[in-house]
Amino acid sequence: MKTFFLYTALFFGLTMFSQEQFSVYFETNKFELNKAESLKLDKWINENKTSKIVAINGYTDEVGSTGYNDTLALKRVQSIFNLIKEKVTIREDYKSISVGENFKQSNIQSENRRATIYYILEKDLARENEILGIEEEVVIPEDATLEEKVALAKVGTKITLKNINFYQNTFAITPESNGSLYDLLFVMQNNPNLKIQIQGHICCIAKDGRNLSLERAKQVRRWLVYQRIPQHRITVTGFGTTRPIYPIPEENEEQAAANRRVEIEILSK
Repeated sequence: MKTFFLYTALFFGLTMFSQEQFSVYFETNKFELNKAESLKLDKWINENKTSKIVAINGYTDEVGSTGYNDTLALKRVQSIFNLIKEKVTIREDYKSISVGENFKQSNIQSENRRATIYYILEKDLARENEILGIEEEVVIPEDATLEEKVALAKVGTKITLKNINFYQNTFAITPESNGSLYDLLFVMQNNPNLKIQIQGHICCIAKDGRNLSLERAKQVRRWLVYQRIPQHRITVTGFGTTRPIYPIPEENEEQAAANRRVEIEILSK
């Protein structure tokens, strides 16, 4: 059976977005370039000193065993890498892919014996992660306001609502929680397309037998709905003690307070 070595899912990102590629070709059973192909590669290098390489794929024709061709394809990749590694910028997470003979072969055998460089031009480097299908990690400052956190957040981001507290063993919200509740209300009012899930968590016990975490999430929603936020913008769930920040039982009240929290998850903006 023919095999296909894929060292990273990055290759799929390369096929989904438009970016540059350049191929050089090898003689039968060779992994070093002949003079003509070497000159072609040198020309490409001189024209792309400000580009960035993201991957190199190696290919072979169908002559020889599958195992031999897989190894030959990998040698072709390594050969090209050694020729360009100090001349053109290469991503730190650069990946090599040995396709061997397992691809749609051209009827012209010489076209199958190649290595293909995938790269991004200097003018497109600002969109590098977008081109590769890589989502940039959003860093939200801990001391940012709730409004600022929501503005920075992407769909799926979770934000802890600070200083929302409940009377012990109940879902009744304490008066000192009003400031945080009104911060959330302000955000919901000023972002009419924002939809959230309110997520309740409790501390200190092995199991949330009374569904207290869910009832607390519901109580926050009731408060928002009372303030005329449409209920369809707010879903709720309770995780009990299944997603603690610190192991249960907690070592101190600070850890218990961190576990005993209300979070929102951004569903849409």
